[in-house]
Amino acid sequence: MTKKATWILFVALSVSIGLYPLLYFFIDKKFGLLGTKTDQLLANTFWNIAFYIHIILGGLALLIGWVQFSQKIRSQNLFLHRRLGKIYVLAVLASATGGIYIGFFATGGIVASAGFVCLGIVWFYTTLMAYINIKNKQVVQHQKMMMYSYAACFAAVTLRLWVPLLGFIITDFTTAYIIIAWLCWVPNLVVANLIIKQKKL
Repeated sequence: MTKKATWILFVALSVSIGLYPLLYFFIDKKFGLLGTKTDQLLANTFWNIAFYIHIILGGLALLIGWVQFSQKIRSQNLFLHRRLGKIYVLAVLASATGGIYIGFFATGGIVASAGFVCLGIVWFYTTLMAYINIKNKQVVQHQKMMMYSYAACFAAVTLRLWVPLLGFIITDFTTAYIIIAWLCWVPNLVVANLIIKQKKL
């Protein structure tokens, strides 16, 4: 029962935050974290291109990535699994690249920037390796890398959980955000590693 409830919560968070980027097309541009950005940065063409590539394709990856972990779907429809896998890989490689670029402009200075840039690199690397592994028929390594990849992808969810929580504990937003730049993804990888060990992959 607990396992099923955890799975439902996992899917619900993945889908809801996966659709979250759509809000940027319907409300004021300074919505959410964009409210901390300068007008000069928001007017920068390259930053905007990278930002929208990052949130749109990152949202898509989050939206479809959880499906790949459903053993029932994978066993009953291998074609769908492979097709969604290819879409996920392409979406991540583009989104991670955009994320690395905008990471250099993160609120909180060099420490926050380092956190988000490292996240982008880890996300890009684990996803690329997962693709290379499955092309080489290294199924177990593919499964491991995909778990790490989606753990990095899930940072979009954990970031939005940590922002209000840590913002309540630490009144200075910039200080809280510097911590969140690392807290949103490093524990995710630890959890992924524990799951891999538990499954004895």
